[in-house]
Amino acid sequence: MMVWAADMKMKIMSFNRNIKLFMLANVLIQIGLGVFMVMYNLYIKELGMPETVNGKVISMTATASALMLIPAGFLSDRFGRKWIIIIGASLGAATLFYRSFAVAETPLVAAAFLTGLFMAFVQVSGIPFLAEHSKASERVHMFSVYFALMTLANVAGSLFGGLISDAFQLLLAMEAALAIRWSLLFGALLFTLALLPLIRLDSRPPAAEEKVNTRIEIDATDVGLKKNLIVIFHFSFASLLIGLGSGLVVPYLNLYFANRFDASNTYIGLILALGSAMTVVATLIGPLLVAKVGKVKAMLLFQLLSIPFLVLTAYTTSLMLASLGFLLRQALMNAGNPIQSAIAMEVVHDKYKGLANSANQMVFNIGWATMGPAAAGLVIAFGSYWGYAYAFTITSVLYLISALYYYFIFGKRKLAE
Repeated sequence: MMVWAADMKMKIMSFNRNIKLFMLANVLIQIGLGVFMVMYNLYIKELGMPETVNGKVISMTATASALMLIPAGFLSDRFGRKWIIIIGASLGAATLFYRSFAVAETPLVAAAFLTGLFMAFVQVSGIPFLAEHSKASERVHMFSVYFALMTLANVAGSLFGGLISDAFQLLLAMEAALAIRWSLLFGALLFTLALLPLIRLDSRPPAAEEKVNTRIEIDATDVGLKKNLIVIFHFSFASLLIGLGSGLVVPYLNLYFANRFDASNTYIGLILALGSAMTVVATLIGPLLVAKVGKVKAMLLFQLLSIPFLVLTAYTTSLMLASLGFLLRQALMNAGNPIQSAIAMEVVHDKYKGLANSANQMVFNIGWATMGPAAAGLVIAFGSYWGYAYAFTITSVLYLISALYYYFIFGKRKLAE
């Protein structure tokens, strides 16, 4: 373990200045967004608004991101990543400050839409920027560290938001809505500070890509739109299957533990926090498996190994087994994400990296959004046991189909380092 930690530290220190600055900026962004994710629905509640307003805010944010991801990808490819990210982050920060003071439904919902719109510029440009400013040989480690840091930063933001709000209420006898507003302003301020490292990024031309071979014969140095669209389609279809499966179970995991096992809120919060911690560990361990079997096989192994634990979670009547199944599925499934990002960025030409990333995110979000009502319908129709059992089983099948599709498209020929 000590050798692994020392090796990981050495690899992190070897990242160039642009990568380090970009990761620092995104840590600040994710902490700020983490505060908003946890505290904003409570803020709306404290303003005395109905639960439907929360639903509208979530829906409008997701809708705006889905609408803007493809255009943002094209703009990122056309005008460069750095300034697209800076413009998106600047305008996004402004919307967060506005949302911290808004008290009426229409401004709240409209500002949430604008946040989703501007954050699409940041989302879609991040992975391509990291890919363009790194070598293929270091990308798996780099994406693993990046995903782990983003998870930790989001958890930290969630904790900071609650601590600041509680501290203001307890120590200063402040009203709940005002205390939450101060925590939101803290999150918006941290988000804004991310602009400092972003402005210092170097917009040097990206290094030439190393050639990567795949079954579908995509050459990473070929700027042809048609060939790149083919590989983007294959990645996006696999992502759509994963999004459909995830949308059936992930948004309802807290309700799964509450409805099937009558678990307390404290236990649910603890198990979800442990899930994030397991994801971080698995994400950082991922490069070790890549070194043994290669990128495609490593990603497929993580995905396939998660399926038995998903099935266990579907049918067990034991809270401990359900918790174990959830933790291992969470860790294994998410450990493959940075590896998949590394593969996608290697087989798509620099000119289309933004489009590739935006297409992947868009279809995943579409899958996630469309399956939400289906999952709720299954639970209503079949109850808290069989409803979740059917939902988790369908997800297992979708994960399996995605893995098989990925194998036959990309896995027949080993990706060259």
